[in-house]
Amino acid sequence: MKRTKRHSFQQLFVFLLTLCMAMTTMQTTAQNTDTDAATVLQNDSNTIRKKGLVGKLMQYLAESDKPDPNKKIDFGIIGGPHYNNETGLGLGLVASATYSADRSDSLLERSNASLYGDITTKAFMMVGLSGNHFFPKRHFRLDYTLYAYTFPSYLWGLSYPQSDNDDNKSKYSHDKLEVMTRLLARLNRYSYVGPIVRYQLVHVYKLKDRAPQLLEGQPMTVNDIGVGLSYTLDSRDFILNASKGWFLQLDLMTSPTMLGNKHTYYSAELQLATYRKAWRGAIIAAEIHTRQTTGEVPWSSLSKVGSSSRMRGYYEGRYRDKNVIDAQIELRQHVWHRNGIVVWLGAAEVFPRYSEMRLNRILPNAGIGYRWQFKKGVNVRLDYGFSRNGTGFIFNINEAF
Repeated sequence: MKRTKRHSFQQLFVFLLTLCMAMTTMQTTAQNTDTDAATVLQNDSNTIRKKGLVGKLMQYLAESDKPDPNKKIDFGIIGGPHYNNETGLGLGLVASATYSADRSDSLLERSNASLYGDITTKAFMMVGLSGNHFFPKRHFRLDYTLYAYTFPSYLWGLSYPQSDNDDNKSKYSHDKLEVMTRLLARLNRYSYVGPIVRYQLVHVYKLKDRAPQLLEGQPMTVNDIGVGLSYTLDSRDFILNASKGWFLQLDLMTSPTMLGNKHTYYSAELQLATYRKAWRGAIIAAEIHTRQTTGEVPWSSLSKVGSSSRMRGYYEGRYRDKNVIDAQIELRQHVWHRNGIVVWLGAAEVFPRYSEMRLNRILPNAGIGYRWQFKKGVNVRLDYGFSRNGTGFIFNINEAF
């Protein structure tokens, strides 16, 4: 118990320290932004030479949210610290870009891409790329995600009773590569449909404690290739930071043996989110998500609780089973200049079948966060989430959902 409290205080300290640094930087950049434009232009070259690297960084941050109409791609990069009990103190680096595939079409949605990397004191390393590309004429849309990571991880089990037992916490090393892409054709103004393909390679080694027993004889290397059909309804005003609209996505997939999988299984995943303006500067966002599987599902492809976008604060994969249902509601409040805060509540449950769902197995979630507008419509986020088992500090770019 003392150890858990100590880790929570460490996480909170890092979160508050990062927040204070960010607020100090933002206050400085705000002052720079409000300076008379003529004076800035007159003294621009001298100021940069005098300020050196720190001055250039401050100027870059101050001007990062000002779109340049002459730029084909609006690109920016920023980094920051984070802390988690299992991964330790880390440094994350994120880059964001928005662009138009056809600049002559003012009605075409802006495409986006985010590149992120992470390294921590406990040998966690990750690199990833995700984005949405809207083709000219608005006939097609490409959604994609690619990431790879390696780190010492923990396993509690492959079902709720095992996962909720702290004594089952077992260490192992974990490498993972995942690629997912959807190529969607437009049906009407808001709807798309098309194929989805996902490839996942997972390798575990250095199993300790109860990890070999908890894996229940399943292979330590999993190649999972899945294909299926995806339907998307998207009326959001801006994908990365919506203030109004709806988002619905349904993925129906199969991983058959004919593609090289050891066993055949099926999955259905549904995400439904809505966004509404509440009062001045406030947006309420809500989401419900579920993933259901059937067949012989590899342990690495079971439905999980916890990520940087859902059930923030839970260790990703501690709770896992064939099915999961989770929901969250978040208040996003603009505070001043480029600064904002969020608070959220959430809940989730994992279960093998609906007949085994129990009220006392619902996992609660809550959290607070700080937002800074890095680019126009693109926020850097610092989230501090509370779970049944502890807390988690997340540094990332773009809203959680």
